[in-house]
Amino acid sequence: MPDTGVEPHPDLRKNLLSGTDTISGGGGDGWQDRNGHGTGMAGLIAAHGQSRQLGALGIAPDAKILPIMSSSASNLGDADDLALGIEFAISSGADVISVSSGGGTSPRLTQAVRTALASDVVIVAGSGNIPFDRTVAYPARESGVLAVGGIDQAGRHAAISATGPEIDVVAPAVDIYSTSIDGKYRKGTGTSDSTAIVAGAAALIRSKYPHLPASEVVHRLTATAVDKGPPGRDDEYGYGVIDLVAALTADVPPLGFGSATASGPAPTASTTTAVAEPADDGDGEATARGLVTLGVIVAAGGAWVLVARRRRHGDDPPPRISR
Repeated sequence: MPDTGVEPHPDLRKNLLSGTDTISGGGGDGWQDRNGHGTGMAGLIAAHGQSRQLGALGIAPDAKILPIMSSSASNLGDADDLALGIEFAISSGADVISVSSGGGTSPRLTQAVRTALASDVVIVAGSGNIPFDRTVAYPARESGVLAVGGIDQAGRHAAISATGPEIDVVAPAVDIYSTSIDGKYRKGTGTSDSTAIVAGAAALIRSKYPHLPASEVVHRLTATAVDKGPPGRDDEYGYGVIDLVAALTADVPPLGFGSATASGPAPTASTTTAVAEPADDGDGEATARGLVTLGVIVAAGGAWVLVARRRRHGDDPPPRISR
């Protein structure tokens, strides 16, 4: 994971691969986390829990996490360090790259993101958090990246979530529980959380439909999302709230058949699980019951130094298929 690294939490360690560090201060394998952000993101995606039904369970509890330390203990980093992490993820065969962060970009980061997209990797990225991000951050605003905003506990737009024409989908982002450092648990708020949730969903889709191109994985998530706000896509909710059951089971015609209908089960409420009382220590993740995936996930987090902000170019995501 290009993030703050991932500590081998008891609920998570079986799903950790040997990664790398793109900054100094780690052990070279991504398994150190002096902040807790990366461990929280990884837990939301792939925590496997413990025996006797204890511990946290992530969205995709059989997913493998490739930890990459690219952000410091202060949760800040450099665009080129993130680029190095993305390049490592591509060469390691990652199926999904989850970027639970945002900021400016650099030529190397922009190239790394575009190379990942051209390599059939699903990139999921957070829209950013207000007041730090007033517009959708990079790489979420890059064409082809699945840009994720946040909703609160009532299902409304989360006040912390940045908005803009690049938003594709939203997921829970307020008071989310997950794993933390020193074997503890944490609670936090931010689009880091919603991004990791959507990345776990993307991993499950890639597991169930291993031959589906990355663009069609993204299309499944947008096409089956539950519309919120004004009818159709809008700048707060994108195409709507992700519906994981529908994304995995609905009959979704491929891109180019926008007038077709995706049929699937009626939307159901998400089930979240977190056993143990967590410490409230910042931007964390909800743990949620999920299915299994065989894909490698790279969760990228932290914020990096602002280099430049650029609006995404290209067409909007595919139109949402009505259900």
